[in-house]
Formats: sequence, structure tokens, C-alpha cells
Amino acid sequence: MEWRNQTTAPEFLLLGLTEHVELRSLLFVVFLVMYTMNLMGNGTMLSIITSNSQLHTPMYFFLYNLSFVDMCFSSVTVPKLLSDLISDSKTISFSECIAQLYFFIVFACSECVLLSIMAYDRYVAVCKPLHYITIMNKKVCLSMSVLCWIISFLHGLLHTLLARQLSFCKSNQIQHYFCDLAALLKLSCTDTFINELVIFAEASLLGMVPFFIILISYIRIITTILKIKSTERRWKTFSTCSSHLTVVTFFYGTLFFMYMRPSSSYSLAKDKITSVVYNVLSPMFNPVIYSLRNRDVKRAVKRVLQRKESYSKRQTFSKEGLPARE
Repeated sequence: MEWRNQTTAPEFLLLGLTEHVELRSLLFVVFLVMYTMNLMGNGTMLSIITSNSQLHTPMYFFLYNLSFVDMCFSSVTVPKLLSDLISDSKTISFSECIAQLYFFIVFACSECVLLSIMAYDRYVAVCKPLHYITIMNKKVCLSMSVLCWIISFLHGLLHTLLARQLSFCKSNQIQHYFCDLAALLKLSCTDTFINELVIFAEASLLGMVPFFIILISYIRIITTILKIKSTERRWKTFSTCSSHLTVVTFFYGTLFFMYMRPSSSYSLAKDKITSVVYNVLSPMFNPVIYSLRNRDVKRAVKRVLQRKESYSKRQTFSKEGLPARE
């Protein structure tokens, strides 16, 4: 479908994950289950951290932010994907596309920055335990969180403002299940040199700087752990970082596979699958990873379940003890 610009054809067509109609129902169920698990898992994590005073520490403050980001990250793309899977109309207006692009970039950037902040938090906890409370005080934690969101909002704003300046005359068909920036640039009939330069310079900076912070933090952490003579203390110290390290490996592993592989091995199908991993699977598994590999979270979950069980028992006993009305 050929068209001049966004004023004469204000809609895009999202081609989605597959062209096979018979797979739509199955994919709808799969993504609905994963999205529901994402909301329930991260929602539970938010509730547990809020209600448990023992988890009001810097580590869980950032984990709270991460759970919120994970819920929002998937919510930017998955509801539209679910709608397209059960609907014949896969169109999205130019304004909706730009809004989706903006929030996708914001939450993706927030995830990267938050993971680096959490790595620094683990570095201070392991390498400078005596100064941990002083270094990671409430003011510092709040400042880091605010800075993370400011950077993310400005990062998203820059790319969406540049995307709004593009004219589209080739086609309105986006070869993806959401408005990805790279897919939009391919449809533009204007010069995208500035957009690509900004992506290469600014986006690479915001992607690699957090990664190197994480890398350096864990080099220092591992060096410190290896100096511990007791094997039991080594594993106990490492266990405080294992959840975060697993999440980082999962998230950055998919990003590197998507953006750092040679162009000769590029595949649209691989690109879509990889985006599903870091946009849908990673946010869904993060609360599970922190729940299974973190003793404090396990204890908090058990306390919540015990409270609910004792409350339900009290309710049952009170109902049984009530005199029957005549």
C-alpha cells in the first residue's frame, strides 16, 4: 500500500508475529497467560515489598521500581498484540504508534539503568558492607531512582520527536507486532541519517554505560568473594547477588543477540522472537527469579500466606459462632 505522508494516511498496519491465521488463537492464549502471570507476579512483588517493613531497604526499593517497570514494559505492547490476534483489523494510528514507541523506549531504558543501579547496590553491600548504610542512604536511593526516570523520559522524548519529523511514502505495513523504531525508519522516504546517528551515539551510550557499570561491579564483587576463605561464606555472599545476576544475564543476553550479531545473520523472525523474550518473557520471569532465589522474599511470601490463612480461619470460626437468627 503506497501513500504520501502521515497526514494523508494516518494509520499503520502491524503485520504481527505470524501470517498463519490458524496460529492466532493459540498465540492469543499463550500471550494472555504470560501477560497475566507478569501482572500477578510483579503486582505481588510490589504488594509484598510495600507491606513488609523488613524489605524497606535499598535493594528492595530498586526491586520495587524494577517490578513496576516490568509491568509497564509489557503493557505497552502486549494488549495491542492480544487485540490484533483476535481481530481482523491490525491498524494503529500515527499518534498511537508514536505514543507506543515513546513508552517502549522509556521503559526499556529504565530497565537498563535500574539494573546497573542494582548492580552498584550489590557492589557496595559486598565490597563495602560497613559503609553500606551511609553510602546507600534514603536520599541517595531516591536521587538515583529520580535520575533513572529523568534519563529515560528524555531518552524516549528525543527519539519520538525525531520520529515525528519523518515522512512516510513507501508503505504503511510495519513488519513487527509493535511500533519499533527500526521498523519505522525502514518505511520512511526521508533521510534518516540524523535518526540513525542519534541511535548509534546516544542509544548506544545509554545501553553500554549501564552494562559496563554492571560488569565492573561484578568483577569487584567476584574478586571480593574469592578473598573469603570460608566456602560457606562465599556461597552465602554470592547468593545475595545471584538473583540480580540471573536477571541481568537474561535481559542483556537477548539484547546483545538482537543488536550485536552480524548483519548477515539478521532475520525478521529472529528479531521478533528476541523482542518477545526481553519484552514479555523477561518481565514475567523476573519476580519468579527473585522469589525462588531470595530468602527474604520467600519469608515475606510465607508470612503473607500465613496471615491470609489465619484470617480466613478467624472468619470461619466467627461465622460458626454466630447465633442463628429466628
